Amino acid sequence: MDGFREQRLVVLPEHMQRELAQHALTRDLFVSDIGFFPRAEYHYRERPDGADSHIFIYCIEGEGAVELEGRPAAPVTPGSLAVIPAGVPHRYWAAERHPWSIYWFHLKGGHAGEFIRIYGLSHEPFELPGPLAQTFVALVDQAIAMIAGRPYALPVHIHCAQTMRWLLSGMGQALLEADSGRKPGTRLELAIRYMKEHIATTVRLPELARHTGISRQHLIHLFKRETGFSPIDYFLRLKMHHAANMLDTTDLTVKEVAAAVGMPDPYYFSRLFKKMIGQSPTGYRNIPKG
Repeated sequence: MDGFREQRLVVLPEHMQRELAQHALTRDLFVSDIGFFPRAEYHYRERPDGADSHIFIYCIEGEGAVELEGRPAAPVTPGSLAVIPAGVPHRYWAAERHPWSIYWFHLKGGHAGEFIRIYGLSHEPFELPGPLAQTFVALVDQAIAMIAGRPYALPVHIHCAQTMRWLLSGMGQALLEADSGRKPGTRLELAIRYMKEHIATTVRLPELARHTGISRQHLIHLFKRETGFSPIDYFLRLKMHHAANMLDTTDLTVKEVAAAVGMPDPYYFSRLFKKMIGQSPTGYRNIPKG
């Protein structure tokens, strides 16, 4: 009830949260609560209806656990981060023998949920790579000090919101790069390299799946998860990107550029280029660059 010795804790009052929820630079993502609990003995929280914010818990020493509705309890150990999306029933607690020391914060706003969703941050507690872990602690420390020192200063909250955006995208990229689908020489990388090597041809999905050694369904899943597009849609975008580069750096005609990306029909190429790039090939070429 009295908190934890040497703890740091900032909870924004409701009127400040309302202001941040309305401001253009913070309404989609802002910090509502933030703190550091050292050696948090007997720390326990349970929310049967979930929270109205997204909760991030980073353990620097000791141990604890997080349990989300419908999942078994997951251990949280030094160097690991647990993410609890808003609205998800949950409970979490410090271990009895070696209670955790944690940095934690709550985020509100639609973009916070999108970061969690697109990077899959809430699947299980995950370990942050060393350099990112050090940066994470330093930036959260800084955010705690800034908000505690000037809790009603809008520029402080804007800066902290942008800091959290950077942290979320950094953590997400670290997870993606650690995944087997993103390591050089593995399935997704093999598929993209094959596409680039055959940019002037037509690549079919069965052919691409055979080259990468996985099923078509798994290949589609990899591309959807990590690029947001199906393999064929991604290949077409690679073609248009290559075509745009040729329009910028060569004197080839539109017909010649179309042929160079495996599209002998220049009219179809022009329609597709405009749909994906937003300009006709000629219009794009005439836009001043740099």
